[in-house]
Amino acid sequence: MSNNVYNLVTDRIIEQLEQGIIPWNKPWTGTSAAWSRSTGKPYSFINQLLLGETGEYATFKEIQKAGGKVRKGEHGKQVVFWKMNKTEIEVDGEKSEKLIPILRYFTVFNINQCEGIEQKYNKEEIALNFEPVTECDIVINDYISREKVNLIHHAGNEAYYQPSTDTVVLPLQEQFKSIEEYYGTAFHELAHSTGHPNRLNRITRTASFGSSEYSKEELVAELTSSALLHTMGLETPATFRNNAAYIQSWINALKNDIKLIVSASSRADKSYNMIMGIEA
Repeated sequence: MSNNVYNLVTDRIIEQLEQGIIPWNKPWTGTSAAWSRSTGKPYSFINQLLLGETGEYATFKEIQKAGGKVRKGEHGKQVVFWKMNKTEIEVDGEKSEKLIPILRYFTVFNINQCEGIEQKYNKEEIALNFEPVTECDIVINDYISREKVNLIHHAGNEAYYQPSTDTVVLPLQEQFKSIEEYYGTAFHELAHSTGHPNRLNRITRTASFGSSEYSKEELVAELTSSALLHTMGLETPATFRNNAAYIQSWINALKNDIKLIVSASSRADKSYNMIMGIEA
């Protein structure tokens, strides 16, 4: 059952990639998120990717209970969650219980697919009350100051994170085609820095392009960067990372590891929270 859920999630993402769609470039944080009617909170990164559209979502039973109904011909979408199962294990002859997380899913419908029911929460698009560029600088400066990350700008054509010196290196801001591309790249490299052994401990060694380790870490950084840009109110442009070679590398990696996108999304949640200074 669990592997079937991983396949469901992976197939959905691969389908979008094969159509040339980068699902993590869609807005799925802040006021433009997809959110749960039962909690009023935005869905996790992986569920935002699966839903693909903003708005309030509810299960068939929740819609019925509220006096509404799903319009004829409408189809629901799946969201996933972790269910903790108790399992008995034996170590050195002693038996004990261990909680094992199992991936499960259920089907939800956007309220705009229904009749006789209104949104429970008012999460319509609102004007952002800050200057996006200023807010980006505040977030970056707070993070590098709090975590003691080195940030260096130089006149060059490379952007990278160097774990050995805990340093993010970026070209000069004026070298980028747009301010969105600059901040997208900055957030991408800063996301890599959250994987340092003294932080979230994801980066253990240098990985080669196309390898499982490389693809997973790049997905974490891509997801984190996109989420940060949307939170700041900046549209995500198609950057050099999202060219045909990268799209094909994602497809190959996902086909070879059905747990990749779920794992990367979970890690991106933690990376995003660390950069934003949000206590988990």
